[in-house]
Amino acid sequence: MNFFLKRLVSYTFLSLFIIGCSSTSKSVTDSNKEHDTQNQSKQPNIILMMADDLGWGDVGFNGNNIIKTPNLDQMAKEGVKLTHFYSIGPVCSPTRASFLTGRHYFRMGIWSANKGHLPKEENTIASVLKKEGYATGHFGKWHLGTLSKTISAKGSKRKPEINYAPPAWFGYDESFVTESAVSTWNPAEGRRSKNNPYYLNGVPETENLKGDDSRVMMDRVIPFIQKSAKANQPFVAVIWFHAPHQDIIAGPEYLKMYEGHGQAAHYYGCITALDDQVGRLRKELKNLGIDQNTALFFTSDNGPEGKTPKDRKKVRTAGSAGEFSGRKRSVLDGGVRVPGLALWPGHIKPNTVIDVPMSVLDYLPTVCEMTSAKLPEGRVQDGENILPVLKGEKNVHDKPIPFRHENYACLVEGKYKLIIESEKDIQKDRLFDLSKDIKEMNNIASQYPEKVRDMRAQIIEFLASAKSTHKGGEYNITNYKPVDNWVELGSFKPKKKNKKKLK
Repeated sequence: MNFFLKRLVSYTFLSLFIIGCSSTSKSVTDSNKEHDTQNQSKQPNIILMMADDLGWGDVGFNGNNIIKTPNLDQMAKEGVKLTHFYSIGPVCSPTRASFLTGRHYFRMGIWSANKGHLPKEENTIASVLKKEGYATGHFGKWHLGTLSKTISAKGSKRKPEINYAPPAWFGYDESFVTESAVSTWNPAEGRRSKNNPYYLNGVPETENLKGDDSRVMMDRVIPFIQKSAKANQPFVAVIWFHAPHQDIIAGPEYLKMYEGHGQAAHYYGCITALDDQVGRLRKELKNLGIDQNTALFFTSDNGPEGKTPKDRKKVRTAGSAGEFSGRKRSVLDGGVRVPGLALWPGHIKPNTVIDVPMSVLDYLPTVCEMTSAKLPEGRVQDGENILPVLKGEKNVHDKPIPFRHENYACLVEGKYKLIIESEKDIQKDRLFDLSKDIKEMNNIASQYPEKVRDMRAQIIEFLASAKSTHKGGEYNITNYKPVDNWVELGSFKPKKKNKKKLK
């Protein structure tokens, strides 16, 4: 074989080798792409639902025999019922901040409802999952800042410009939200709608706002889910219902269901209307063929409105905290222990009940575990991954659960709950054994001084940590300045109520 023939054979062999490698490379690339798509489709969809002012005892799965909640009850049968679940905040805005971030609301200066806003520097469930390729949406109440730089909802204590904090800042691709509470029927009308419209992706919405508010919301949730399913993209949807917060109005068909219950029929009716939309949501998940790959959570932002449950005929006091003492605005369990459900087909055993103390602080770390997302670095996490508890693999919450409202700071650690009113004065300390005293009537602080001392020290340590965060200690921003000054324990001054003079 001469030189040129040898060279031709060599080139031919080399060309075939290169073509073969290219084909193999393409095959490998295509295989990897297919593998990535499969992995993406296997990522669980996450739906996090929360009612507004729904009491622990306002649902069928917790024993209510009047209010019809068949779809939530079915969720309880198919998943796990959490009987010792905390909202963390006894009012709405604080709970919502902790729900999204896994961090205590005092770290962010959200002392109470309509106060402060979610700092732009905070990480949320949406921003974390967005990095993992998730579509992200928020629907319903926002209440974590203003949605306009020029107006704020009637009754809000927030100044529009300095408290501007829209969902788009926190990782949401889509949002359909109000700044504050609206009527549960015809949400664009009535006193609560003043300066408080629904914003669709930052623009005031004017279409399809008549009728039941839960239905109005779900009309936006379902297209978001349909679009994500069509694109084979995992999604996270945060759905914060307005019901049954004031103004409480039920539609005609729901009022008819509760004839004979006076004004309370409105309260009962709007909860059943909410439940119907949960059923509608689940039906759509099944129609789309993604129900088995979707995890759902449900809870409430605090206990029921109203000072006393003496007259259940009145709409304002129609809610039930079950057997617990206290209601909304109270750090007693009736104000912070709320309905809790979790459902994840194939992962959480159906029809189970768990009494381990847990809270909305646990949502972020748990969702990260479920999706293999990374927890934000350099940030204190007050919650923990509770997936092992939900799966029945452990029966303890490792981290104590902290509370803070006005002049009360609390800690739940196992079966014990400590409430203090001063960092130094121990005279008003109250310790309860929740396993024996669910009404929190028997103060056993004097019987367990060492337990009180230990839990009190943990509360003081938490307050110091929260104060440091509030100053911007974890944001790495020079001269960071929070909107409001830190509120020291014991410094809160309640408003003076006008008392009628005796004639």
